[in-house]
Order: sequence, then structure tokens, then C-alpha cells
Amino acid sequence: MNEKAGAGAAVAAAYGLASFEPLSAAETKIAAYLSSGDFDRLGDGLLPESDDPERTLRAELLRFLILGNNNYHSHEKGVRVSGAWVTGILDLEGCRIPRDIGLKDCRFEASPILRSAIIDNLFLDGSVLPGLQADRLEARGCISIRGATVTGEMKFSGARIGASFEADGVSITSPNTTALDAGGLEVRGGILLRGANVQGGINLSAVRLGGDVNAVGGRIERSGEVALNGDAIVAGGDCALRGATIVGETRLLGARFRGDIDCSSASLSQPGGYALRLNHATIEGAFFLRQGASIEGMLDLTATTIGAIDDDQESWPQTGDLLLNRCQYGAIIGGPVDATSRLDWLARQTPERWKADFWPQPYEQLSTVLGEMGHEEDARTILIAKERLQRRARRARAKNPALRAGLAFRDGILAITVRYGRQPLLALLWLILFWAIGTGVFAFAQHNGAIKPNSPVILRSLEWTMCGLEQTENRYMPSSSQTFPGRALAGQNQLSCFRDQPEASSYPEFNSVMYSLDVLLPVLSIGQKEYWRPDPTKPYGSMTLNYYFFQSVVGWALSLLAVAGFSGLVRSR
Repeated sequence: MNEKAGAGAAVAAAYGLASFEPLSAAETKIAAYLSSGDFDRLGDGLLPESDDPERTLRAELLRFLILGNNNYHSHEKGVRVSGAWVTGILDLEGCRIPRDIGLKDCRFEASPILRSAIIDNLFLDGSVLPGLQADRLEARGCISIRGATVTGEMKFSGARIGASFEADGVSITSPNTTALDAGGLEVRGGILLRGANVQGGINLSAVRLGGDVNAVGGRIERSGEVALNGDAIVAGGDCALRGATIVGETRLLGARFRGDIDCSSASLSQPGGYALRLNHATIEGAFFLRQGASIEGMLDLTATTIGAIDDDQESWPQTGDLLLNRCQYGAIIGGPVDATSRLDWLARQTPERWKADFWPQPYEQLSTVLGEMGHEEDARTILIAKERLQRRARRARAKNPALRAGLAFRDGILAITVRYGRQPLLALLWLILFWAIGTGVFAFAQHNGAIKPNSPVILRSLEWTMCGLEQTENRYMPSSSQTFPGRALAGQNQLSCFRDQPEASSYPEFNSVMYSLDVLLPVLSIGQKEYWRPDPTKPYGSMTLNYYFFQSVVGWALSLLAVAGFSGLVRSR
């Protein structure tokens, strides 16, 4: 032991360490071997469990070894120590350190201070720290705290990192505060939090990074508060939250990702509040919400721009917890694209919760996307549902009961005839239906003699008049001062009798099919209406005449509705 002490004294004298004497066994060893670049561990190199002189290293001495002086310079590889128990405060604020700092599996009694320092790489993997103050730190390489245990706040706000910020498997405990504050951080690489366990919030607001934010399998917990704040973040890669559990709000307002946001299998929970807010965010890739993902709370996609959505129905938020107003996306991949499922998706919005009666844009957007994907029928179904709901909201705004009733009647007619102008060809089916009904009605009237010629000359003629009497009857005709016998056979109606007269052979025949079409279509003139008309004096004649007028009105209405539907005049604006 005396030999080691003597060696330590010699080293101290040689390198200006005399002010730190007496050196502990660990310090003596470090002072003797660190400059060779081969030293990297104390004891077994594992995390120390007690303040053992074989492991104890004063922070002041460590600072001296890192910075050096005119007599002492650390090896080009930098300071690399593992398994140390560091006492005191390692204060490197504002220092310029052109080498690496590697303090792996070390236990720090106080939070290291690296504010405004300039370094190469910083390795604190596996270490235990009560916190870390590294605001405005500039690292030309990476910052690595993988597997570290931190029991206080870590501050990296305004820092600049030339490679990546690596915190895979880190455990940070700072409940009810911001456990990791990296607001305004600039990182050329990515931020890696895979498998991390953070009790407290993470602030990544206004971060600029070239790679991903990767928290796959991690857990972040700050119930009732913002657990992950990524407002205005700009990332050249993805935001990977696959399998992550986040208790508290995940907020990415105005964020921009050139890749994806992947929430597959993630559990995002903020009951009664916002679970995930992507308000005004831009996602150039896809938004993944599938494989058992759970959203407990609101999913806010208001004014979000997304390249594509890949989701499944089981992962959608509950009714009332979805905000899609002004959200724009280019495609739906992997999820349901049928109208029934997607209408259920849209129905999970509750505009009244936000003092709005209806949001038409989500329906228009979905219809556009489905149409571009080739699902034309589903796209049309979405627009029809949008019209129905939008008109219902409009009726609810009307204060006058008479106005509401009028709007309800109009909307009902438009719904069953042309689907609010979204299916104008439906009017053609209605026209065909009324054509068929009219054919039956007019054929029945003809069979019962309730149709008469539409010509005053014919109606005054002897042939028509005498067919109104059976052959056993006679009638005196004042115009000729003669009496003429009837011409109808027993049980024969006037119309049938007239058609049997030789004089009627030149008069056009009645055709119930063409007569119904002539009555129904106002723009056509087939000629049947010019020659025939229902006879209200005969049985069923009044009914037939009333239907004649009704079908004429229906024909005009359906024709106009079809034209208006094709032109878009009846659609909501």
C-alpha cells in the first residue's frame, strides 16, 4: 500500500496533482494509468453499491483530469472510467473539452453540470445520477445515457448534438415535473428512448433533428399533465411509439415529420383529456394506429396533414373522443375502406361538444380519398350521409317551427328522389316507377271506359254519342231533328263501342303505355294526350283524372330535380 501511495505521490508531483493529495486508492490508480489510454475500469467495472476507497473518485479531481493543465493532458481517447463512485459536483460549465468523456456504470452523488460546455462525446451508460444539467451543451458527437438511472431532472434545453441522443433503457424519475427537458435541442441524428421508463414529463418542443424520435416499447408517465411535449418539433424521420405506454397527454402541436408517426400497439391514456394531439401537425409519411393500439382520451387530428392513414377499427377512440375537422390525408392503407366502417369512424366525432353543430369537411375529405382510391360507391355514400347530417343541423338551427317543417319536407323529397343531388339518376328510377303505375291506372281506366277522345268534334259526333246507348235504346238528336238508335252492345262501354265503329278507324288508338309516358314527361310530345283524356263522368273516371294531374306534376318535379341534381344546385354549400 505504501508503494502505491509513493507511486501516487510521484504522479501527483509530475502532473500537478499535489493539491488533491492524499489520493484514494482509486484516484491513485486513475492518475497512474489514465494518460496511457488503456485504463477504463475500477474494480470489476460494474456499478458500485457502496463508497469504497477502491472506487471513490472526487469530482474535483475528475474535472482536473478531464480538463488537464500545462503539465497534464489526458489521452487522445479522452477520460474513460467505469465503476467509479463520484463524490462532489462535477462542474464543467462553459468548458471546452476536445475529447470524449466516458463515465459508464458510475454512481454520482450530485448532478453533473455541463451547461454551455463544448465536448466531443459524452457516455454515461449504466450510471446512476441524481440529475444532469446540460443546457446549451454542444457535443460534436453523441450523448449516450443508455441504461442509466436518473432520480432527478435532466436538462438539455438549447443543446446541440452532432450525432444522436441515445437514451435506450434509461430510467428517469422526477414525478410531476419535466423529467427530461430538451426544448430547442438540435440533433443531427435521432433521439432514442427505446424501452425507456420515465416518471415525469419529456419536453421535446421546438426540437430539430435529422433522424427519428424513437420511444418503441418505452413508458412515459405524467398523469393529468403533458407527458410528451413535441410542439413544433421538426424531424427528418419518424416518431416511433410502437408498443409504448404513455400515461398523460402526448402533444405534437404543429410538429413536422418527414417520415411516419407509428402508434401501433401503443397505449396512450389521458381519460377526460387529450391522449394524442396532432393539431396542425404535418406527417409526410403515414399515421399508424393499429395492432391493438389503445387511445383512452381524445385523439385530436384537427388541421393535421397526413400522407396516409393506416389503422384498424379496434384501435379507434371512443365516440366523442375523435377530432378530424380540417384533417387532410392522401390515402387509407391497411384499414377499412368501406362506407359503413368509415361512417362509424366519422360518427365518433361530437361537434356539439365544441359548440358546433356539424363539421362537413371530414366527410368531404373522406369521400375525396375513397373516390381517388377507386371506391366510387362508398365515396358517394359518404357524401349522402354528409348531406343528411348537414341538413339536419341546419333544421335544428331554424327557430321557426313552420320553417323547420318546410325544410324537413324539402329535405325528405330530395333524400328519396335524388339523394340530395348526389344520385341524380335515382330520379330516373322514380320516373320508371310512375310510368309503370300510370300504365296500370290508364289501362284500368280504358278497360272500364273511363277514357274519352280529347276532341270536341269527336265528342259531338253521332258515332260517339250513340255509343253511349245500347242498341235497344233511342235518342232524339235536336241538331238533325231525328231519332237514332243506340250502337253499344249489351254491357259494352262507350269507348269500346266507339272503337268498333268504321268511322273511328282513322282516329289514333289509345295506348296506356305511351299515354302514361306522355303524361309523365313534360318535355316529350308523343301525341297520346292530344287525342285522349280521362272521362270523369264514367266509373273510376274522377280517380283517373286526378291521377293524371298528379303524374303530370310528379313528372315535372322529377325532371327538374334530376337536372338540378346533375348541375349540383340542390347540394349543400
